[in-house]
Amino acid sequence: MKAPTPNCSLCQRLSDFRHKNQVKFPDKFNAPVPSFGDLSAELLIVGLAPGLKGANFTGRPFTGDYAGDLLYATLLKFDYAHGDYQRHKDDGLVLKNCRITNAVRCVPPENKPSTSEINTCLEFLKQEIAAMTNLKTIVSLGLVSHNAVMKAFDHKISAFKFAHGARHKIDDGITLIDSYHCSRYNTQTNRLTTTMFEDIFRNL
Repeated sequence: MKAPTPNCSLCQRLSDFRHKNQVKFPDKFNAPVPSFGDLSAELLIVGLAPGLKGANFTGRPFTGDYAGDLLYATLLKFDYAHGDYQRHKDDGLVLKNCRITNAVRCVPPENKPSTSEINTCLEFLKQEIAAMTNLKTIVSLGLVSHNAVMKAFDHKISAFKFAHGARHKIDDGITLIDSYHCSRYNTQTNRLTTTMFEDIFRNL
C-alpha cells in the first residue's frame, strides 16, 4: 500500500508549511500523519486533515486536540478502542476493528486544504481502502471527507448528498455514513452535540 513519505513534496504549499513548522516546532512530528489502526478492520473513519497542534504535533490522527477528545471517548464507549486516551501517541490506546485516516495527510494552513491538495492525496486514500479487504463501513467526518470518499470510489459527488447521519451504499458490501466533523467549532456552536455524534456509532 502506497503512503506519503515523511518528506513528501507532492503539494508545494503543504510542504512549505510543514518546513516552517519544523523550524518553529522542532520537537514535534511535523510530517504526513500515518493512519492509525489495523488494515484488517471493518470500520474506517476518514477525517479532514491533521490539526496543527493536534495530529501534526503528535503523529497520530485526531490526537492532541478537542476533536480527538470527543472521537476517542466515543470509540472507547462503543468498544471500538480500549485503553486510555491521553492526547499522545504513546498512551497505549488500541483500536478494535477500526482504522482512522485523513483525506489530506499533511496539516494545511488555516486547516483548509485546496482542491488540488485533496485530489493529490486521493491516491493514498484509494490505496488504503483497497488494502482494507474486510471493510464494511466508512464514517466520513465532514463534507471534505465525504467528497474524498466519493472520488475514491469514482462516484459522482452530486449523486450522494452529504448530511449528518446519512447512509449511502457506495460499493458491494460497503456503506458510507456521514457525520459532521467533531471539531471544537461544531460542538461549541451546537451544530454537533455529543449525543448526535454518539448516535453515528450507536447505529453502526
